[in-house]
Amino acid sequence: MKKRFWLSLLMLLCTVSLISGCSGVSVGQRANHVDNWQRIQKRGFVTVGLDDTFVPMGFREKSGKLVGYDVDLARAVFKLYGIKVSFQSIDWSMNATELNNGTIDLIWNGYSKTPEREKKVAFSDTYLQNDQTLVTLRKNHIDSYADMTGKTLGAQSGSSGAQDISEYPKLLKNRIKGQTPVLYDSFTNAFIDLNAGRIQGMIIDSTYAGYYVNHESNPKAYKIMNGSFPKEQFGVGMRKTDVTMRHKINRGLKILAKNGTLAKINHKWFGESADSPLLNK
Repeated sequence: MKKRFWLSLLMLLCTVSLISGCSGVSVGQRANHVDNWQRIQKRGFVTVGLDDTFVPMGFREKSGKLVGYDVDLARAVFKLYGIKVSFQSIDWSMNATELNNGTIDLIWNGYSKTPEREKKVAFSDTYLQNDQTLVTLRKNHIDSYADMTGKTLGAQSGSSGAQDISEYPKLLKNRIKGQTPVLYDSFTNAFIDLNAGRIQGMIIDSTYAGYYVNHESNPKAYKIMNGSFPKEQFGVGMRKTDVTMRHKINRGLKILAKNGTLAKINHKWFGESADSPLLNK
């Protein structure tokens, strides 16, 4: 009887362990092969991956509180469906990997649509437009992109700016003598090196550049220059199998555009300078 008891108990523990193990693996593996809306709706929250230093899209205040344009917008969209938003800080260069591994459900953080990214993720409708700009210090007397010849350039790893430097070499790359730009894990660190003189310029999103510079103690110390890079479109990145999620987010964005919420969020973070296609229709 004792042998049967312990054997039964061992088999039960093994079965529970196996089920738990399979369950743990399946959530991550299955997420990339099924439509996850019902699962997310049932658990009551969706996980959004972001770079929490990317002002003003998603960043932490000195108190540690997470705020930002995309933070407000994501919460407003999912509030329509009674779903809370859990934000997960990630290595931005690994965002698509985190998404397809099931670690996060969405990439919502000033995520520009590009042909390369569209091979890996599905995008929502465009909710904001953006440009890549060159930021320098006025004291360095860099008054054009051509003045970066022989200078050291910075960009964020995995960013649209870094991609543009490679994809449009005639606009900039050939003017820095073939140097590879210095890549940073965040724009915050790039600004530190710019101010310290370790780099002389950086390619950065206009949304980030404008907000960051305007909130510095001496904004006149910086120069922001528009280039000839193509205009970018911000969208929410999601797994290609999440067809329902895409429909719900697109519907939510249209509702927010119609009821005035999107305009309020735009004005809060960008004033009158927000370029939102949803409000131009």
